Parts: sequence; structure tokens; C-alpha cells
Amino acid sequence: MAMSCYSSSKQQKRGSLNREDEELISTLPRERGWLSPYIYQFQGTWYPDSGLRGLLACRRHFEALSTDLFLVTTPKSGTTWLKALVFTIANRKRCSYAQHQLLTASPHDLVSFVELGLYLNNQSPNLTSIPSPRLFATHMSFVSLPQSVRDSNCRIVYLCRNPRDTFVSLWFFKNKMTYKIQEPSPIEEEFEMFLSGKSIYGPFWDHVLGYWKESKRNPQKVLFMHYEEMKREPELFTKKLAEFMGSPISPEEEREGTLKEIIKLCSFKNLSSLAVNKTGRTKMGTDCNMFFRRGDVGDWINHLSPTMVERLDQLLQEKLHASGLSFQYS
Repeated sequence: MAMSCYSSSKQQKRGSLNREDEELISTLPRERGWLSPYIYQFQGTWYPDSGLRGLLACRRHFEALSTDLFLVTTPKSGTTWLKALVFTIANRKRCSYAQHQLLTASPHDLVSFVELGLYLNNQSPNLTSIPSPRLFATHMSFVSLPQSVRDSNCRIVYLCRNPRDTFVSLWFFKNKMTYKIQEPSPIEEEFEMFLSGKSIYGPFWDHVLGYWKESKRNPQKVLFMHYEEMKREPELFTKKLAEFMGSPISPEEEREGTLKEIIKLCSFKNLSSLAVNKTGRTKMGTDCNMFFRRGDVGDWINHLSPTMVERLDQLLQEKLHASGLSFQYS
């Protein structure tokens, strides 16, 4: 079975932590996991065992640079697409499109998760080989980020996807990951967990609100983007993303077709058709094709009942009241 990006493979050793962190984990609230045996509540967010171990190590040891860029999502919110776009924008003068690294490597290998990759089994990973700007990904909530990330001038891009499609995509992902060892989980059962907030990196509303509020307080540090808007106007939002990164796409590059090349290369249609994403595996042992299903906006309508939609909408109205944050569902 391919291993989840949220749990370490059999070949990996369990991340070693100091005694203080091990004792901390033993005291945390624990529930049945989605893609790992258990999830643990830390600072209000439910983390998988492996993600929590990497997170604690990262919080202790990671030192952010002012040029670093963090890509943040909840799981199944366009993470693969965001990694591909940002990597291509940052490296567009280093890589030719005919021999681009995305043609032979998963976006998840080109931009590593700090808690699920770099720090999961290594308290002090060697980060010196990562070219500037260093690109990192994470699913951590804002309050759980290392202090150096919050205090430094490094930048954060947050990609938000509407909760209906996010939930449906996550439900499919879980069933794909576990189909060899258990029966598919009924969508009603998983929906109740999502609605209770006890889902991986949940509650969803707390996660998005943390970054939404910070983007309003400090827009120079946090760029909050909507998946649905990026799908509708990819050129506009790719340019906005490049500008936020400090690497704006020039009028000359636009005339030469650079913008269109970036969008085409990183599109769902292109990435999902590449051999590496059909048959390859990431460095963490996950089949690359696990990260590609449909990528559509509005697929939720094929899977959620009107009652489920109503309950979720009522909850979100309560949780997001007066925040100014809203979602697009079609």
C-alpha cells in the first residue's frame, strides 16, 4: 500500500523527540485518526501523530530567513497546484520549460513539507542546499508556526478552498489511501467528524480564520488566496502571486509568453498527464497519482446531501460571523 503523506512509511523511523515533547504528546487530547491511527489536539488544531512530531521538532529548531516563503493550506485545498506554481515562478530563469523539473519530479518533492518531511525524522535537517528563496510547505495552523516564522519578514501564501469541495476531496483521498486495508469510510461518518472539527488539521474554520485575520493585519506578510478565484482567472492570480513573492512577471515576459507557459505547465490537465504523476512515487513513499482526482470547483454537489450542506453552512455562518470571509461554491 502507498503510504500517506500524513504518516511515515514503514522504512522510516518514528521521529525522535526529547522527553519533554514526548511527555507533552502523552497528555494531549486524542481521537481516532483519518489517515493515521490517532489525531492529537495541539493549540486547538487536530494533528496526525507524524505531523505533530515533525511540528514540535520544527518549532524548536527552525530558524526562518527573511527571504523564506511558506505555502500553507488545509489538506486537499490545492496544495499540489500551489507548490507547482510557486516553484515555477521562483525558478523560471533557472529552468527551461522543455527540461523543467516538474516534468520528472512531483511538486511535493520540489517543495517539502516542513513538519511532514524535513523535520519528521530529523531534528536538524540540512537546509543549506535549498536555493534562495527557500520554499517550504506546511499544513500547520498559524498559531502553531515556529516563532521565527511569525516574527521574521518571511512571507506566507495561504490558499483557501471552499469547505464543501475540501471535505469531499479529503474523503476521496482517505479512501484511496486506505482501500487495501479497510472498507471505504461512509461519507456520512466522515462528515460528522469534519463537522465536529475533529478532522486532520481541523477545525477547518479555525485554520482558515487564523490566516485570514493575519492577512488583514499584515498583508505584506500573508497573501490569502481563494482556489476558486485562481481557477477562474489564473493569469491574474499568477501575476499577483509572483508580485507578492518579490519576483513580478515583467511586461516583456508576458509578451514572450512566460505567464502562459507557467500556467500551462502547472495546470491540473498537464500535471496529471505526466508520467511521473501517473506512476511515480514521492520521496515520502506516496504514489504521485494520489494527489490528482478532479480539481474541479463544485464537485461537492455530486456527493453532499442538501441536509449536509445546510448543516455545514449554518455552522460556518456561526464560526465566521463578522469575519468578512466567505467562500465560492461554483
